[in-house]
Amino acid sequence: MTVIPYVHEGLGNSSYLAELGEGTAILIDPDRTAGRYWQTAAARDLTIVAAFETHLHADFISGSTELAAAGVPRIVVPRAAGVRFPHQPMAPGDRIPLAGWEVEAVASPGHTPEHLSYVLRGPSGPPLLFSGGSLIAGGAARTDLIASDQTTSLTRAQFRTLHEAFAALPDDTVLYPTHGGGSFCSTGAGGERVSTLGRERATNPLLQMTDEETFTRWFPTTFPAAPAYFFRLRPVNQAGPRPRRDIPMPPACTPAEFATARQTALVIDVRAKEAYAAGHIPGALSNAFRDAYATWLGWLAPPDTPLLFVTDDDVALDRVIDESLLVGYERFAGWLAGGMPAWQAAGLPTRVGALVPAGDVRGLLRDGAIALDVREPSEVAAGHISEALMVPLGTLAQRLDALPADRPIVAYCGHGERSATALSLLERAGFSGPLVNLDNGYGGWQAAGYPTDRG
Repeated sequence: MTVIPYVHEGLGNSSYLAELGEGTAILIDPDRTAGRYWQTAAARDLTIVAAFETHLHADFISGSTELAAAGVPRIVVPRAAGVRFPHQPMAPGDRIPLAGWEVEAVASPGHTPEHLSYVLRGPSGPPLLFSGGSLIAGGAARTDLIASDQTTSLTRAQFRTLHEAFAALPDDTVLYPTHGGGSFCSTGAGGERVSTLGRERATNPLLQMTDEETFTRWFPTTFPAAPAYFFRLRPVNQAGPRPRRDIPMPPACTPAEFATARQTALVIDVRAKEAYAAGHIPGALSNAFRDAYATWLGWLAPPDTPLLFVTDDDVALDRVIDESLLVGYERFAGWLAGGMPAWQAAGLPTRVGALVPAGDVRGLLRDGAIALDVREPSEVAAGHISEALMVPLGTLAQRLDALPADRPIVAYCGHGERSATALSLLERAGFSGPLVNLDNGYGGWQAAGYPTDRG
């Protein structure tokens, strides 16, 4: 058995292609970027005969309808998910034979009510457990993404899943979770993405907790903030996402066309923070294209607003579109042909930003500027600039009244990308500055040896 993982580092998720016998393969929790699955299948002379969904995903658009539109004959979804597109429903205990292997569905609620895990057994070797978010390397997925009044019952279900659902499987069962380290959907995950049940039984702290009441009270307190888009995608995946062939791609726009279009669209500047600081379109949202691009787009961009893109030679537009589609954005108003050089050559308004090294920032803070830390609370707890105002980027738009209007603002994060986004939000909100980005973020501050606080 060959299992090929497709890891999205920004979302912290994996999908899998499992190669069976007779030139066939199946997919588990495929996402919308389906071209890579076809490329693998073609390179290995495989036919994809089925795709299995463990649950309704909140953090990405599923690829199941995309695969069905391209000819995959069997789309398997938990019966309790109630999806509204053609599929094969599967209930706990159901088994499907495939090319000398067998897939068994195991009830594993907690992360979601309908959650199934799939055990793949073959003629030899240990079982393979595709566990979705029910059990991951070093942890489990969060239980608060359905509704606040269901979190307690789902947390209890998660406890029972952890201790009962896989009890009959041997220690050498290979664990292939969908969620993993870096995912806002999971908690407690380490750096490993694949494990075994034996290793998890010995080391996973959640499996060491034996009191359900203690677990139920404690587990929800460990969750990171949930990106806003998590609460939009589950219904999309339930209804059935549109195939990409039905979604118009963005047209190239001249600077004049782009200037007109931005009156009713949101400009997303995907260039590096240095390029954004050197010159950008007023009101553009800075979201440098990197692993975390999709998460921050989903968190900060209104869901129904058409998007315009500013890119450059360092970023491929088709990759930007792939990542935007992955978190549910489908209205693309255009991209700026010729990039910022064309915009500036046309004499259209441009703003510059301040990307300032730690030494100069220290002087600004001594002169009365306020430090704005836009990292997550877990990062802040490990160390921060003294007297910084803590406002995580995902909540900044709702907390603008916490910022002083009469003092310069120095934003910082880990390296400078999130703080560039934060300053673009402040600019859009009418903060006239001075608005300063700490170059290289908190890491740059530490490297300079300047004082920090903890907690």
